Order: sequence, then C-alpha cells, then structure tokens
Amino acid sequence: MNHQTEIVTNEYNLQNCLKLCREAIPIIDTILFEVKNSLKSLCDEQGGVNNASIEKEQFLTHGFAWLATYVEGLNQLLSWAENLENNDKFSLTEKLILQIGFGEYLAQIKGGIQMSQSEVIRLDQFNLSKESIMMLDRVPIITLISMGNSDLARKKLVNCLIKNVGLPTHCQSGLNDEHEAIRDLFYRFSKEKILPNAHDWHLNNELIPTQIIEELSELGVFGLTIPEAFGGLGMTKTAMCVVSEELSRGYIGVGSLATRSEIAAELILRAGTKKQKNLWLKKIATAECLPAAVFTEPNVGSDLGSIRTRANLEGGNYYISGSKTWITHASRADMMTLLARTDPDKKGHTGLSMFLVSKTRGTETNPFPNAGLKGSEIEVLGYRGMKEYELSFDNYKVGQNDLLGQKTGQGFKQLMETFETARIQTAARAVGVAQRALDLALKYATDREQFGTPLITFPRIYGKLANMAVEVVISRQLTYFSSHEKDSDRRCDLQAGIAKMLSARVAWAAADSSLQIHGGNGFALEYEISRILCDARILNIFEGASEIQAQVIARRLLERSHN
Repeated sequence: MNHQTEIVTNEYNLQNCLKLCREAIPIIDTILFEVKNSLKSLCDEQGGVNNASIEKEQFLTHGFAWLATYVEGLNQLLSWAENLENNDKFSLTEKLILQIGFGEYLAQIKGGIQMSQSEVIRLDQFNLSKESIMMLDRVPIITLISMGNSDLARKKLVNCLIKNVGLPTHCQSGLNDEHEAIRDLFYRFSKEKILPNAHDWHLNNELIPTQIIEELSELGVFGLTIPEAFGGLGMTKTAMCVVSEELSRGYIGVGSLATRSEIAAELILRAGTKKQKNLWLKKIATAECLPAAVFTEPNVGSDLGSIRTRANLEGGNYYISGSKTWITHASRADMMTLLARTDPDKKGHTGLSMFLVSKTRGTETNPFPNAGLKGSEIEVLGYRGMKEYELSFDNYKVGQNDLLGQKTGQGFKQLMETFETARIQTAARAVGVAQRALDLALKYATDREQFGTPLITFPRIYGKLANMAVEVVISRQLTYFSSHEKDSDRRCDLQAGIAKMLSARVAWAAADSSLQIHGGNGFALEYEISRILCDARILNIFEGASEIQAQVIARRLLERSHN
C-alpha cells in the first residue's frame, strides 16, 4: 500500500495530523466495541456482571480495560489538540505531541499493550474476526504508526521542550486562565518552599514542617472544594487537580497532605448530619483539624468487605476494637474517618459503618496519647513526610453522635461515593510526579556530557524524553476529563479509574526512564531522582491497585454495554 504519497509532510511534522487523528478515532472505537462484544458471555441476559466471571477471564478483561484506557487517552488527546487549535494555541510543540502520541499508542494497540512490565495484551488474544483486526491496516492508522512517532519528530519535540524549561508547563494544558493562574501560584510556591527542602525531608524521614501546613492553609488548600458556607473556597475538582499536581511535582508528600481532608470533607458533605457539618467542615478547611483515613486492615487490603474492626454500642457510646494498617499521617491527625463493623452478624459490606472519631494530636515523644489507641510506624521506601502507621484499638470510646449521618450499615456505600474524587486526585498527584521526573531528566541530559557530547543529543536519550512528555500530556488530559465530569455532577468512576490507572503507570515509567538517563548517579541517594522513583512506585498500589482498577474499569464497561 503506497499511502505515503497521499500525505503532505516535512521531515518531522505531519501537516495534516489532525485530520488523520480524526479519521483514526472511529476505527479504534469500533475495535473497542468488537472487543467488548467478544466478552459478552461474561454478562447475563439482564446485563449483570459478577466478579467471578470477570476473574475467570481476568487477563482478557483487564486487557480490555487497558485497551479502553488507550482509546480514551487518544480521544482526550485529540480533544485537547482541537481545543488548542480553535483558540489559536496549537503550536509546533503541541502538534508534535499529538502525532507522537497517536503514533505510539496506535502502534501498541496494533502490536500489544503492556499491562505491566511482564504482561502484554494483544488483539489476537480476543475472539475477533480477521476483518476487525485488519481495520488497523487502514491508511490513517498505518500512516500515524509509521510516520507519527519518528526519530526526527522526537528530536524536534525535545528541542521545543528545552526552550520552555522554567515555565510551569512545557506545553499548553488547555485549561482556562483562572486555572493557569492557580497553577502559576502553586508552581512558584513549590519551587520556593518545597523543592529546596523535600529531598532532606525524605532522606531524614521527617514530617513535613507545620509551617508548610500553615502556609498551605493560608492559601486555602485544605478547604479548596469545601463550600464557602462551611469556610472553604468552593472551587472545582479541576482546581484541586491543578493544585495537587503542582504540589506533588515538588514533593508527593506535600501534594498528598490535603487528600485525607478531601476524603473527610466529602464524606461529611454527602452523608453527615447538619451538626456534623457545622462541627467539622470549617475546622478541616482551615487545617485546624487534620484528618486521617482509617480503613485498611492487616490481611484485608482491597477487600474492605472483610473488615473485622468492631464498633460495639454500649450505654450510648461505641467502643472500637481491632487493628488498622497503612494509616497515613495518623499520629498528627486530630480526627479519623474510621470504617468499622457495627453488625457482626452481617457479612461483607452491609455490616460496616463510618465514624468521625476525635483524637489528640500526637508528638514525637508521645505519638498516640489517647487511651485505647496505640500505633507503630511502618518504615517505607518513599511517600514519606506524613509517615505510615499500624494502629491498634482497644475499646476506644466514640460518642454515638460520631456515627456518620447517624446511620449504621452505610459505611461502605458512603466511602465508595468518595472514591471518584480520591482517584482523580491520585491521578493528579501521579501527573505531578511524572512531570518532575521529566524536569530532572531534561536538566540532567542537557547538562551532562558523554564522549564530549551532551547526553540529550543521543537518540535513545531524547527518545525517552519525548515519550515521557507525550505520556504526561495524555495522563494529564485524562485527569482533567475526569475532573470535568465530576464538576458537571456526572458519574465518573469509569473516567476516574482510567485516569488513575494510566497516570500511575506513566509516573513509574517516567521515574524509571529519568533514573536511567541519570545513569549511576540516579542510584545515589543524594540525587533527587532516587526519591522520585520510590515515590512513584506507590501510585500503582494505593487508591486501588492497578489490577483492582482494571477490574473496576472492565466491569463498568461491560455493564454500560447493556444500559
């Protein structure tokens, strides 16, 4: 097929790339639809899907989730490009990102998508017709694959990125001026207050200083999305993403400080009584109250339905007993959103209730001063600055009024309603970590010479940098798309899951590539990239491990096919 004669190009830039991308989208949308149909045996006649049937074909269903993630990623990348073109902001940098992104992701859809370092899903593993697979041989797809992600395109993109070093972003984000003003504010805060100190905090396993918390509070970080009526700023989830991204770009610990505040506030706003809202929300918004999320237990992990921590009602109070683990910022917290079993006779999720549990803020010498509560620190590779703990409750007294919404048996449902926001914010944190990995790699590759030549001139160095930059943009746009859906009050667990799953992988890949560019120096503790690698690794695990995330995405997509 001599299709290249139909394409107007120069040495690095597909001049009609937008047209090719628009033509490619319906083709991959159709492929995704055909893959979904190949899995229809997992659904019953009413469209129901159970985990057992998905798990029986786990490799295929998770592969389906990854395919859907790639397709949505390309859809959002194209929407980003069209938005920039419509606003006369579509410069060469963005054009190159678009064509490299489409070229690479289409090539992976056609040849195999890497679900993890050791697992690749290929289209011929699904029960697809030969005609369906051959759709990927059509001119727009083949042209983008063969010419989009060329060596010269990657080299030119990196030259463009170097010119934009020092700016908040290396390319246009597609957000409005208000959100970009927020980005600029927190980019500067991060650069001045966080980056000079973050690596020492990490190496010394120090808590983030209270002065930083106080300054973030003054900037409204802890009450960013809490309504003004309760002392917050009443801003959007998209604003939350921008703030989380830029703070995490400085240090994921700082970018995560407000995560528990966001979870607690959303729980209370959605399910709390009027008294609970008046008692807690203003304190959370001003950081007078730092919450901790106390859900996970030893030997339970993602299976929250197996929680054993009990809350027994006696004489007008609940008494909590049991163990919790991986509790972030537990010592310095003033309140715990705690999930416990109030009805031991009910199995699974139905016997669980959520509590708003007061506690005394700990100190270095006495981290857990309350009677009935003990804690021990879990030493971790990264994600430091708040510290992780295993907690033990022994008849810890909680008032009956501290039951969220004054309703028992609703705890799991209440928690699930916050997972959209939690996963959107985690995606934003991952984007920030990936962006910092790219920042460091660009600087090191520019400054460092080998054999008398700057590292950045070597094809496998600028190739890594270009691919990192492209994937940062794709994951960022997926994150913003999910936050826009949330801001529009639409169900977005699917979009949030897709954004979180891809962004977490992108952060790890970017950190790994950046460390590789640093060579042996990257393995030295004194270099910041060693911390970035450790911090990036956790993103594939918390707020739903990538395997759990793929399960959720596949289930939602299969259910949607019958709606």
